[in-house]
Amino acid sequence: MLKLTLAFLLGGATCAAGGLALAAPAERAVAPESRQRLFVLTDMEADPDDAQSLVRLLLYANQFDIEGIVATTSVHLKDAVHPESIRTLIRRYGQVQPNLLKHEPGFPAADRLLAKVSQALPVYGMAGVGDGKDSPGSDLLVRAIKADDRRPLWVTAWGGTNTLAQALYRLKQTTPATQLDKALGRLRVHAISDQDDSGAWIRKTFPSLFYVVSPGGYGNATWLGISAVVDGIDNTNVGNAWIAANIQQGHGPLGAAYPDVAWGMEGDTPSFLGLLPNGLNVPDRPDWGGWGGRYTLRTPGLDEIDPKGFNGGVPVEAETRPIWTNASDTMTSRPRMEYNRFHRDDKAAPKEFSGPKVTLWRWRDDFQNDFAARMRWTTRSYAQANHPPRPALGHANQLTVQAGAAIRLDASASTDPDGDSLSYHWFQYGEAGTLKTSIPIAADNLARQTLTAPEVGKPETVHFIVRVTDKGTPALTRYQRVVVNIVPKN
Repeated sequence: MLKLTLAFLLGGATCAAGGLALAAPAERAVAPESRQRLFVLTDMEADPDDAQSLVRLLLYANQFDIEGIVATTSVHLKDAVHPESIRTLIRRYGQVQPNLLKHEPGFPAADRLLAKVSQALPVYGMAGVGDGKDSPGSDLLVRAIKADDRRPLWVTAWGGTNTLAQALYRLKQTTPATQLDKALGRLRVHAISDQDDSGAWIRKTFPSLFYVVSPGGYGNATWLGISAVVDGIDNTNVGNAWIAANIQQGHGPLGAAYPDVAWGMEGDTPSFLGLLPNGLNVPDRPDWGGWGGRYTLRTPGLDEIDPKGFNGGVPVEAETRPIWTNASDTMTSRPRMEYNRFHRDDKAAPKEFSGPKVTLWRWRDDFQNDFAARMRWTTRSYAQANHPPRPALGHANQLTVQAGAAIRLDASASTDPDGDSLSYHWFQYGEAGTLKTSIPIAADNLARQTLTAPEVGKPETVHFIVRVTDKGTPALTRYQRVVVNIVPKN
């Protein structure tokens, strides 16, 4: 969780030790994370992965305010909706909810979630948008959008978006322009590609709407990184054998309801993974990267979005305005390192990976371990399970230093609720900042780091992430992000 000092909230910044207190550049760390409002649109039963994603979401139901789960259609399920399948999984959750509460507070009762289940019209795409096309699902979404709540409302589309399109159509017909603009300003959409023809209509008709999507062919989509099999890394934890051992078998009624992987594992999960308060995710800054991938605000060209790639036959149009869409991260694989850096096996050649999927799968070991740990919470006592560490910084999460000055990073106050030993990995997230020069980090496995700010010709930002991992089973990870503003010498 990002922790801001009062100085930051007032517009100032804390410098690293040895530097002067300076005014911060325009880019600032965001306010502390709060529970995100979440509304799910799912083409449940079009593919087993919707059920998979719902099982995972229910294990994090205490991390969100879930305001709706609506059964919709999609290009893969054009004439049916299946709210009953949603209810079946929620009832399974109800069987394990009392045990989940032994591990963390706030898991809602199953009846409360069941009251949030609804359905859209069983028609495809824009055929379900217009006068006389309201549905219980679109009405529920209208109420959520209009609710007197200052927090953003995240609408995650696991299938088609015509329920959202109808809600927006109805609001435009019935709401004064100023009120509509205010409501839309709080709305956030994360669509798992375009799975009907209403997504393009929404983006054209409401050009200011915050919209995350990888349009066009699925093969180029960021979300595919959750299950992509990548040559050169360990892909074990996205296969059916890992799922059977860690999720399905011997982990209670909710785990037993998790389907085997057919076409791909949990393609819809990235729409909410980036909203979890893990210290890395900053929901309103998709360009900063997180468990759901990294995205930049731009207008992608038609050639970039693979218009002839597989997407079920949804028409692919040129984007007419900026959207939050595919970014690219670069990672270099290295041999598995032991704790003493002088005894590493450096015989294996490193391999470099780049692309949109990398922005997501780079975190996959961490969020899969987290999933496995939470599934154990459904049947085990607190003492028999592992719980995530609690990283803590010894300074503000945003620092300002002059070029040439020391950057002192400190996560030594981090703790673990189970008393586990902790490992620390500091790294520079180059793509998230403006400075593309790499700042050397002398050694791994240190809670404290002292670095030197490079010379810069203009103010630059650098993102450092500390990855704090416990030694429980499975090992769990949380993070702290430090944004360092480097200014030229006077």
